[in-house]
Amino acid sequence: MEKNIFVIGLDDFHLQHIRQVRHVEDYTFHCLLTSEEAISIERYPFDQMLQEAESRLKGFPGSVDAIIEHWDFPSSTLLPILSGRFGLRSPSLEAILKCEHKYWSRLLQQQVLPNLTPRFCAVDPFDDHALEKIDLPFPFWLKPIKSFSSHLGFRIDDENDFRHAIERTRQGIRRVGDAFNDVLKYAELPPEIAEVDGNHCIAEAIASGLQCGVEGYSFRGEPKVHGLIDTVKDAHRWSFTRYEYPSVWPEHVQQRIIEASRHLMAHIGYDNGAWCVEFFWHEDTDELAIVEINPRISQSHSDQFIKVEGASNHQVVIDVALGREPEFCMNAGKYRTAAKFLLRKYNDTVVTRVPDKEEIDAVQSAVEDSLVVLQVQEGMSLSELRNQDSYSFEIANIYLGAQSQRELVDKYRTLAQKLHFEFADGMPVEDIQFEWVKY
Repeated sequence: MEKNIFVIGLDDFHLQHIRQVRHVEDYTFHCLLTSEEAISIERYPFDQMLQEAESRLKGFPGSVDAIIEHWDFPSSTLLPILSGRFGLRSPSLEAILKCEHKYWSRLLQQQVLPNLTPRFCAVDPFDDHALEKIDLPFPFWLKPIKSFSSHLGFRIDDENDFRHAIERTRQGIRRVGDAFNDVLKYAELPPEIAEVDGNHCIAEAIASGLQCGVEGYSFRGEPKVHGLIDTVKDAHRWSFTRYEYPSVWPEHVQQRIIEASRHLMAHIGYDNGAWCVEFFWHEDTDELAIVEINPRISQSHSDQFIKVEGASNHQVVIDVALGREPEFCMNAGKYRTAAKFLLRKYNDTVVTRVPDKEEIDAVQSAVEDSLVVLQVQEGMSLSELRNQDSYSFEIANIYLGAQSQRELVDKYRTLAQKLHFEFADGMPVEDIQFEWVKY
């Protein structure tokens, strides 16, 4: 019998990725809250979203065999609550929050991997004396306890930077913070965590270097790893410009972050779900630092896994949700390397022209297995884009595969140069991709 698998925030684009798994003929995929209802909305009415999702599941005429997700909050926290109510396999809500709540997560990282955990402290952005209470020297990072895509994340080099960041934070933090507080009501929190709610921030010592994500899963109490993805920043080291698979880090460093990830996830007590732990590696000192933990696979990595492994990373979450040990990493794809590139612009302006369908079709036809997904529309201001980092704006996502890293970057440049955008400031999209060579 076919298994009914419900996907939180499903849309047609990501359904194409989800269907690139083995035994797909045995599954029927159902949307549980559309992307418009769960992802691209101004506010997140969590209790209402939870009630609506539960009602749809109860009204489904067939069996509910699994619930999965591949997005950040609030999908990640809807999953364990709904799974618990329907007797399905998933991580516990508390385990999810130990990853998502940045302060709680840092406390746990510090317990088990102190040498890999940057110094940190909680910050109340609505406290007029907050800066005096931060026991870190400049420079440091200031981030909300819960956000995504580096939204409202600021590097603080001096008191003026802090004042600017706090003003921006006070204006925008409640969009996610209030909804995160709604989730915290469903969990049993230690007193020291209950005091640091979703409208708090965390200050962290600066960690730098190359960045890599360890994607893995925990099944029957054992954490395992199925892929390492390099998260490449631009030449300014401000914004992400591509997610490249597989990692080109030296093998000995890859093994260190794999073991650290497994040790950390076991300490958290995370089970029956996928996760991703991100690291910095400083080439000169060989030092590692944990960036953050995401309690999910990333939909931004799915196309790369398809191109290299021959199956989407959704294979992992489907297998675990159905109570099976995943069988992944087959090297059965068409390419040896693949990436999702993020074409960016670094100042706010109005979009006056985007590539039309014929233009996109032409560039995709010229580069085999390429895909261009626009993130902007003609007439919009870039500041209208939601969930952007504090330094740039995503113009388009470009998905590519190749047989080498050099070929991959060359394909990107060839394709990107043929996409004709225009902006009110008269300036083109700046190409500041940061290139690596293999070690």
